[in-house]
Formats: sequence, structure tokens, C-alpha cells
Amino acid sequence: MVDIKTVGVIGAGQMGSGIAHVVALAGYDVLLHDVSPERIDQGIALIEKNMTRQVGRGLIEHTAMEAAIKRIKAAPELQTVGGSDLAIEAATENEETKKNIFKALGPHLGPKTLLASNTSSISITRLASVTDRPDRFIGLHFMNPVPVMKLVEIIRGIATGPETYETAVAFAQSLGKTTSNAEDFPAFIVNRVLVPMINEAIYTLYEGVGTVDAIDTALKLGANHPMGPLELGDFIGLDTVLSIMNVLHEGLADSKYRPCPLLTKYVEAGWLGRKSGRGFYDYRGDVPVPTR
Repeated sequence: MVDIKTVGVIGAGQMGSGIAHVVALAGYDVLLHDVSPERIDQGIALIEKNMTRQVGRGLIEHTAMEAAIKRIKAAPELQTVGGSDLAIEAATENEETKKNIFKALGPHLGPKTLLASNTSSISITRLASVTDRPDRFIGLHFMNPVPVMKLVEIIRGIATGPETYETAVAFAQSLGKTTSNAEDFPAFIVNRVLVPMINEAIYTLYEGVGTVDAIDTALKLGANHPMGPLELGDFIGLDTVLSIMNVLHEGLADSKYRPCPLLTKYVEAGWLGRKSGRGFYDYRGDVPVPTR
């Protein structure tokens, strides 16, 4: 198996910074890239903030935090990531964006560099097809928030080699994560089940069966969910929810995966959830208030 020492993370947003966080804590050197240098700085600041919170809760030692922060290096030039042993793409959930990243990275890769995508729904086989190493390409789907959630879905494309798979599993487990194997079908396991549930909750709201508060309360208290489905959609990002529903609808050609028109309308309005300040709840005040 490949001896992984340096990990490149492409994308310094919520997911990318979370991946860099856990990878650095596990003792790997991290190269963090984003198209925006400011986002790299913001990502590193977020990592430090979240690690400080972990220290305060007694989850990690302060010395471990200091060592981990030192392992994270900004990589404003994408080609720098090519020198890593494993490069993990964690860009926005858009197939063309992800393909363009792998195409641009290709000429700069070392002969043994492994490639991974953190996609939550897009075909690993299709993403791998634009690279020169589909046998060394795999899906590593981390859950949000990465430092808290224990699962990593491992998705093999049709050409993924057994050594790549074994290395990916060992790497994920070295981060303290539990792995779950998923076949390369639209949205894999977690989002194949979870996101249609959120979409159905939005239909329930759209059809007037219940209010935002009634739907979320019903699922929290009636199904023992820690977060209501509309609240969860806001947390994930309604643009991401819509993207995954579109992948399911187009990939499986089944009408049960049709995105709710109300979901589409919220995304068109820019009401994407927590990250934009408004979604099914308005987060601009001290307490979130339902928007419908």
C-alpha cells in the first residue's frame, strides 16, 4: 500500500477545512488549497477555532492542537497539491467543477499519488474517467461536521484498484473514523436515504400538511431525530440538497426523486440555509424563526 504522509485538500470551505482538521490531528502533513487565498486563511482560522473548542471540552490536548496547526500549510497554487501522497477534492457539489479540478491537477501529480473525491452524490467512475489514474481514484465521503461525525463512506469506481481501496480504508480508520462501503450509484448510502427524506419534508410543507415548526417537531419527537428535516436541510445547505436530488432524479430516472418546487424556489431566491442567513428558518436574529 502507498505510505501516506502528506495529504492535499482541495477546497477550504466547511468540508475541506473539516477534513484538513482531522487529517492534521491524526499526524499527517496537510496542504490546503482553494481558488481564493482568503478562503484558505479563513479555513485555517476556522480549524484553529474548532480545535480550541475541542481543547476546552477536554477532547484533545493543547499540545496536540499546536502540533496539528503547524502541520497545515497553505497551498494557493494547485500544482503544489500534486506533490502529496493523497489528494482529496472537497469542492462544491458540481460535477463539472470537480472534473475541471482533476483535469488541472493531472499534469502536476506524482506517479504514485492517490486521488479521492469527497462528493456526496456524484459518480466516482465518471470523475475518475477524466484522470490518468482511474485505478488510483476513490470516493471518501466525510460527513458534516467532519471533526464530530464518525463515518466515512468509501466508494469504489468501476476501475478502482484493490490496493487503492485498502489504502483508503486504512487511511480513514487512522483518522478515528468508521468506514462504510457503498457501491457507485447516485448519492451512495447516506444521502440516498437522507436527502429524499428532507425533500419529502419540503413537499409536506409545500402541500400545507404542516408548518415548518410542526414538521420539525414531529420528526424530532415522533421519530427521535436530533434535528428536524427542514432544520437539517438548512444545516447541509439547500443548494446541496437540490444538487443531490437532481443527481438522484437524473441518475435513476424515477419520479419519486423529483426535487420539490419549493426547494428549487428557495435556492433560486438565494435562501440556502444557515450559510446565507435564511432558509426554512431565518438565522439573522438571536433565535432562528421559521420563514413559512
